[in-house]
Amino acid sequence: MAEPEMDGAAQTAVAFSPARDLAVPSGSDQTMRDRLEQGLWSRSSGRAEVPDHGRTSNEKSDQGVLVRVRTQLPEFTGALQRVAEQVLADPAAASRATIVELAERSGTSPATVTRFCRALGFDGYADLRLGIAAETGRARLAGWTVDIGREIQPSDPLERVLGQIMAADTRAMHDTAALLDLAEVERAAVAIAGAARVNIFGASGSALVGEEMQFSLHRIGIPVWAWTDVHNGLASAALSRPGDVALGISHSGETGETIELLAEASSRGATTIALTSFPRSPLAELADIVLLTATQATTFRPDALSARHPQLVVLDLLYVAVAQRTHERSHAAFQRTAQAVHGHKAVKDV
Repeated sequence: MAEPEMDGAAQTAVAFSPARDLAVPSGSDQTMRDRLEQGLWSRSSGRAEVPDHGRTSNEKSDQGVLVRVRTQLPEFTGALQRVAEQVLADPAAASRATIVELAERSGTSPATVTRFCRALGFDGYADLRLGIAAETGRARLAGWTVDIGREIQPSDPLERVLGQIMAADTRAMHDTAALLDLAEVERAAVAIAGAARVNIFGASGSALVGEEMQFSLHRIGIPVWAWTDVHNGLASAALSRPGDVALGISHSGETGETIELLAEASSRGATTIALTSFPRSPLAELADIVLLTATQATTFRPDALSARHPQLVVLDLLYVAVAQRTHERSHAAFQRTAQAVHGHKAVKDV
């Protein structure tokens, strides 16, 4: 028997965490439950956030339709996922297609396309088309569309490869800036600036990004450690106390070790920060503060690898924000550390 066509959003499984359970407000009010299911509850303030469908079409376009499609892709199942994949595969064609044409190309129905639009917060297909058209138009003007989405061939000259990488990374940076909530960056900076201890957790490529952040914060006198070994990380997380900060880095937000480490630190009272590309991932659901990134994959650089530069941009912003809030201490630390390593620099001929 053929499997029936499924429309809807997949539910993401989240590992048990005492801290996460404590973050959920009590009560049986149906509206509250609906908002929790939609990810509209602010763990930091304990209040319901304004739903995306309450924004105007112009505001949605400014925030990046394709970014939201890419971000919500793991939540879609069946037919809705096929529509999302078709839109991402050829946004320009989607912006020109009728609802019937998009349904045929994705192997679905016009009703499914309509449900897809509403899942993104649009009233109908016309609003979705306008949003995609505006975004692809801006991309063309900025030169980001050069080779984006084209497979890099073994025979391609390095000039073409360089152009594709630059275009993809530029687009990812722009999308990240559109996604990033500066109020969340502010909260994270304040927490780190006043923390007695900062732990950074990440695996594989995320661990390398975490070590970069550890180096930057260390130079301005922040007591910070980056852990890549799970056992050592768990030991440090278990010693966390209220006022400490734990930063978990994972593009997918589904790395089991990072989730476990952040959950342990959270259960001990630490303020938790997640750096991820998926706002409804297990890691994001666990964290008190969520910093979002966007990616633009290319051949030989899938999402997990192409996430590195957007992650570094967000962490650089966070680092500078911390330095601003600890200006005198940071300036003094820079002076001392620069003096300490000065003797190891090459002597220039006079």
